[in-house]
Amino acid sequence: MNLVLIGLNHKTAPVEIRERLAFGSQMLPHALHHLVDRANVEEGMIVSTCNRVEVLAKTAAHPSEARHIITQFLYNYHTLPQSEVAPHLYIHEGQQAVRHVFRVAASLDSMVVGEPQILGQVKDAYNEAVKAGVVGRTLYRLLPRAFSVAKRVRTETGIASFAVSLSYVAVELARKVFEDLRTKTALLIGAGEMAELAAKHLVASGIRKVLVANRTPENAKKLAESLGGSDWMTLESLPGRLHEADIIIASTGAETYVVDAMMARWALEKRRNRPMLLIDMSVPRNIDPSIADYDNLFVFDVDDLESVIAANLRERQREAQRAEGIIEVETEQFVASFHESDLGPTVAALKSRLTQLAHTEFERQRRHLGNLTPEQEEAIKTMLLGSFVNKVMHPMIRGLREAVHQEDGRVDLRQIFELEQQVHCLKDDPEPAEQRVAKPDKMTR
Repeated sequence: MNLVLIGLNHKTAPVEIRERLAFGSQMLPHALHHLVDRANVEEGMIVSTCNRVEVLAKTAAHPSEARHIITQFLYNYHTLPQSEVAPHLYIHEGQQAVRHVFRVAASLDSMVVGEPQILGQVKDAYNEAVKAGVVGRTLYRLLPRAFSVAKRVRTETGIASFAVSLSYVAVELARKVFEDLRTKTALLIGAGEMAELAAKHLVASGIRKVLVANRTPENAKKLAESLGGSDWMTLESLPGRLHEADIIIASTGAETYVVDAMMARWALEKRRNRPMLLIDMSVPRNIDPSIADYDNLFVFDVDDLESVIAANLRERQREAQRAEGIIEVETEQFVASFHESDLGPTVAALKSRLTQLAHTEFERQRRHLGNLTPEQEEAIKTMLLGSFVNKVMHPMIRGLREAVHQEDGRVDLRQIFELEQQVHCLKDDPEPAEQRVAKPDKMTR
């Protein structure tokens, strides 16, 4: 299918190289038109993220020439010396390129296996290529298939089921403690990026009430408003309102405890010992760890969360092995299907050519056939020649279909015409071939 993929990623190149080879969204349309010249490169797309830069192209050129064209495109477009980039590049061709595209879309080649962002990034890259008009039959079939494979991997394996970010793990812990979060109240202490991510996960988990407490009132108010008008407070108000929350997630830069033992004891009394979950994502810690000794207070710090993340990453790796099996099957099916779809025009052209040869030969030998009525002549053309072409075509079609599934893609003429025994006999017979051909005629006469 003349498919070539050349690129680098977080495994093969440091960020100093990746950032110099990156394609920003504004330069992408121009780069795509520069890449796809319609002569050597017929189709193309560019995936450029913080962890990878990859050029995928359908080419009309010889593989070695295609590799040269695409690598030169990368060097020249960014005005980078080959010596700096070449050692970091990987190249995939044909079926390997298909497999790589499927693995990337399914997040098996990501820094964090199973992360969902890469699928959206590949879709964006594909849409940009479609918008630029540089996608043809090959990529039009390959990329939508890659998106389906990624969905299948996420559905049939647990690759995305185990949280691997601090904020997500915190919410997962809350779900394990309380099961149903819809009736619970969460309190975010801090209004930075981690608090914002935790808030998003809490809302996605169905929690309806989120409180925000922060030293800077403006930041608390801003985060609360982004959550649809949640209540907010300053840290000075925290001791009097701590009891309102079932789940407390702390992530501030405070140097001392924001929740101390006295505050926790008082909150527990106000709650009549109803359980509270306190998750401290801060270093230094914001929640006094000694309160973990109180009944009905469940306290986790960042080390506890990291150990959960490490365990979840190991689970994802185990699931990734199952996902690799799916990728392998899908790759083989796609390649076979792609080649089979090419057989139709090939078979039609082959039959047309054989029919043309048969009719030409008939006209050339016509004078040796004596007087024939128009009906007899037509019968020879339609029945005899047509039947002969079909007889020859049948094993050839079968052989072409079988070749699609072979690694080398070769058609074995001896096998499809069942010539093995005759070939062996001819090899053993020392008589010249032209005499062997003449023998049946003499016997017939």
